[in-house]
Amino acid sequence: MIQEYEGQEPQVPGEPEEPGEPQATRRQAGDTESSRASRGWWDSNADDYQNEHGAFLGDDRFVWGPEGLDEAEARLLGPASALKDRSVLEIGAGAAQCSRWLAGQGARPVALDLSHRQLQHALRIGGGIPLVEADAGALPFADAAFDLACSAYGALPFVADPVRVLREVRRVLRPGGRFVFSVTHPIRWAFPDEPGPEGLSVSASYFDRTPYVEQDAEGRAVYVEHHRTIGDRVRDVVAAGFRLVDLVEPEWPLWNSQEWGGWSPLRGSLIPGTAIFVCDRD
Repeated sequence: MIQEYEGQEPQVPGEPEEPGEPQATRRQAGDTESSRASRGWWDSNADDYQNEHGAFLGDDRFVWGPEGLDEAEARLLGPASALKDRSVLEIGAGAAQCSRWLAGQGARPVALDLSHRQLQHALRIGGGIPLVEADAGALPFADAAFDLACSAYGALPFVADPVRVLREVRRVLRPGGRFVFSVTHPIRWAFPDEPGPEGLSVSASYFDRTPYVEQDAEGRAVYVEHHRTIGDRVRDVVAAGFRLVDLVEPEWPLWNSQEWGGWSPLRGSLIPGTAIFVCDRD
């Protein structure tokens, strides 16, 4: 699903905070800490997330990012005829909106998410989609179990070792399978996470890969997001054994007037907000 943060500016040390609010910083965070933080954050925020964005996402819509690019239009997983009777793994499925759309095209989706609360929302909406609660870095499926895999802002922005996740996805795909995933466009990490004009001036180095971390008073991470440059993402895909077929940077459409965190029509008309990687398993 689509996360709210895109490399936000850390709070200035010594700046007053609201009691109990996590402190934002940039520091290293490994696999275990990142996974624990992601599970806790999404379990705690799933209700608010679905309440705020559920109308935009729909119950059975496959949208790749805040720009509103629909898979029905983009067909990055292949033509409609290519989905019928195909087994598809959705990673970071949230409430399984994308999986429901896939089922409507005749596919056989499985929706996987780290967050128990997000999957409860999938159960609430219904649709009979198989749901699996698991970490994307250790997929509980046999080799070559799926024809296709997809992830709309799921898992990869939040993991310390994206190659491990990509290799797991490749393992569970059959030869000739395709994996398509979207993430916050890496260029956004150089800009403040603001939808207005203040979000249009570079404030940090694009090349600083230090993770964005929100931590509690004891220094425990409660939210972690990892930055990879475009080059890093391409190298990750190749290192995992995939062939990069396409890199899509959706333009902000005229019909979309909503702001979503740091995404907005103003920023979207000037700089990309989402990067979608189309990868084939040879």
